[in-house]
Amino acid sequence: MTVRWTRAARAATAALTLALAGCGGADEPAAGDAGGRVTVFAAASLTESFTRLGRDFEAAHPGTTVTVNFAGSSALATQITQGAPADVFVAASPATMKTVTDAGDAAGEPTILVRNQLVIAVPAGNPGRVTGLADLARPGVKVALCAEQVPCGAAAKTALGAAGVRLTPATLEQDVKGALAKVKLGEVDAALVYRTDARATAGALDAVEFPESARAVNDYPIVVLKHAANPGGARAFVDHVRSAAGLAVLTAAGFQAPQSR
Repeated sequence: MTVRWTRAARAATAALTLALAGCGGADEPAAGDAGGRVTVFAAASLTESFTRLGRDFEAAHPGTTVTVNFAGSSALATQITQGAPADVFVAASPATMKTVTDAGDAAGEPTILVRNQLVIAVPAGNPGRVTGLADLARPGVKVALCAEQVPCGAAAKTALGAAGVRLTPATLEQDVKGALAKVKLGEVDAALVYRTDARATAGALDAVEFPESARAVNDYPIVVLKHAANPGGARAFVDHVRSAAGLAVLTAAGFQAPQSR
């Protein structure tokens, strides 16, 4: 599977372009058909899970290649509305997905795939003894946040507001991986990131849970795109990630099941 980490989200052009009048046209591959290249634009926080899911999908569908472009959801949504070629979009918030649906670029209604919740990422051993959001406002504590226009930043703003905590971040990052990297590099003392991203550090960092995160849970919608070059493969991929096996990969990474399916 080809995995690209890029904010430009340059996707490979499919060998055969299918002209669509709309989802469900007579000349489309049947739902669940797979083959060729499937290009997925996915929120950065899905990197580890969707890398695994893409490989699993390729193994189950010989002849299929999954290309995943990971970046901040808002950047990906903008690229889709500007014509970037993609078959599937997975956003880290319904508000970001709305950019794509409002532009008429979704084939049908998005479905909530999973949910995610914030934690405070700190260096291993928690040397700063951070126990909650209030500690992030202590003098001398450097904090990384996501920019407000991206889902992890919007969630952080909600959580901080719920806790009545005001702070000036040392840096604002364009996706959650950028915020997490600042802690790994020792450039900040803490970062507000998703639980799944902290878990993926495999012990290099610690995660501090805080009650206000329950006020800022993010739903992750997924949708096949209207101008997908491979709509059959796109639908098959969505079916795969929403299957019991696909959800097992996601929940093992720390994602939560949606409230209703």
